Amino acid sequence: MAPPRTCFLAALLALCACAMAPAASAANVPITTCRSFCGNITVDYPFALREGCGHAGLRDLLFCINGALMLHLPSGSYRVLDVDYAYRGLTLHDPAMSDCRALDRSAAGRGNGFEVETWREPYLAPDPDNAFLLLGCRATSPLFQGFPDRHLPCRNVSGIGCDDYYACPAWDDYNSGRGRRSGDDAYGTAAGTPPECCAVPWDAIRAVNVSRLECEGYSSAYSLAPVRAAGGAAGWAYGIRASWTLPEANRGFCGACRATGGACGHDMESHADLCLCGDWNSTSNCDSSADAARSGAAAPSTRVAAALRWAVLVAGLTSLWWYASI
Repeated sequence: MAPPRTCFLAALLALCACAMAPAASAANVPITTCRSFCGNITVDYPFALREGCGHAGLRDLLFCINGALMLHLPSGSYRVLDVDYAYRGLTLHDPAMSDCRALDRSAAGRGNGFEVETWREPYLAPDPDNAFLLLGCRATSPLFQGFPDRHLPCRNVSGIGCDDYYACPAWDDYNSGRGRRSGDDAYGTAAGTPPECCAVPWDAIRAVNVSRLECEGYSSAYSLAPVRAAGGAAGWAYGIRASWTLPEANRGFCGACRATGGACGHDMESHADLCLCGDWNSTSNCDSSADAARSGAAAPSTRVAAALRWAVLVAGLTSLWWYASI
């Protein structure tokens, strides 16, 4: 005995309901995919190790290589020793940089200093209290052009200067015991004679490129306190201390995004701010779906799910038609 028509109708309605039901959204699920770790360092906004995460001004900057967090710039690769999110600071190490124990110099230039892309300059720069000590620069260096008698760009930076640096043991080894120099030697011994060390702040030249400045090497030290380090140059913190800056409008956007369970990110094509809300993105926050756009990763999965539901519907209708025709 064939089942009544009402059974076929009920089955048809059930299949239609399944096919038309929207896919479950993960918009209200906290997003943690953008926060990651490399070794013992947390990588969080505005930095990221994944595409689309973090702020666009700091994209393609950090990489985790064999458990070491590295920062890549046109001037080279630097080991990231610390990320201070409270004070927006990065502590970097360049293995080709001189310090108080050893001078790393060569005629062709050792190490490249620190240089960022022009478009990235508003977002990343060394701290004002970071001194770059350029070593063995030629008289034809752009540093000294226009100042034949006194090398005016060379000066102390937050208590860090060449006069103290000359007292390091590294100079005793390099100069065969020439020892400490006078303050005037930081500006050369005669007109037109360049000093062997020239300390400059970042703002004075905006790009520390050792080979372009015709120098043999460099050192870098920074101060985190407004007092002179005990022990002179031996007590300096050697390395590069960089800081990042984000547009003021970004703070409110990212705060609202996080408050609604999203992760702050950016559009990989337009580089505009995006709030990542699971399987969809928003230009405001995860409580607003009017301006939402499917993310590139989520859209294909959504289309696949819809295709499967329609396939089930077609198969079900075909089966019902065949069964009813018997």
